[in-house]
Amino acid sequence: MTADERLADVRTRIAGAAGSAARDPASVTLVAVSKTFDAAAIAPLIAAGQRVFGENRVQEAAAKWPALRDMHPGIELHLVGQLQSNKAEAAVRLFDTIHSVDRASLVSALAAASARTGRRPRCFLQVNIGDEAQKGGCGLDALPGLIAEARTASLDVAGLMCVPPADQEPSPYFALLAKLARRHDLAGLSMGMSADFEAAIALGATHVRVGSALFGNR
Repeated sequence: MTADERLADVRTRIAGAAGSAARDPASVTLVAVSKTFDAAAIAPLIAAGQRVFGENRVQEAAAKWPALRDMHPGIELHLVGQLQSNKAEAAVRLFDTIHSVDRASLVSALAAASARTGRRPRCFLQVNIGDEAQKGGCGLDALPGLIAEARTASLDVAGLMCVPPADQEPSPYFALLAKLARRHDLAGLSMGMSADFEAAIALGATHVRVGSALFGNR
């Protein structure tokens, strides 16, 4: 399949999942995760109309996106990977949305970077929904405190993000994240990737992070 065919297929699947859940497909933002792919691989998706892209690393994004954005105004860039506090300012300058805010030190670093730069990216608070030691994310017990800290620091808290355990059915984890978001009056839900974004949409995802279904295997 060509890039525009892959994009059309994913958009059709998003619309179908949204329709089945009695949702407007426009309520779901497709984040095309372009990590490890170069400008030549990204350009066909931009030409096909995709404008929201996700990257895992600040340094990689900084190397390829400024030039792409100069050529293609209107690109929205999301950081979907883990963020070190010492790279907070670089992230704030480059990204429009950050999906991986998971600890108080990062909240403080992002707040300070926003004050210095005058930029205030939207932030999702990442929840370690499966309590996995190897994954980033805030623990369930610590989440209320992190939300309070982020709001006190005047971060633009858009919602919650999660990555369910890879070897388990994801729907219960998506449902739990949606429940936590409702409890804390947060509208955004960043959940669902290539293998499970339709299930995520059925349970309320507002942002799906899709890589391999758009770009092929890495």
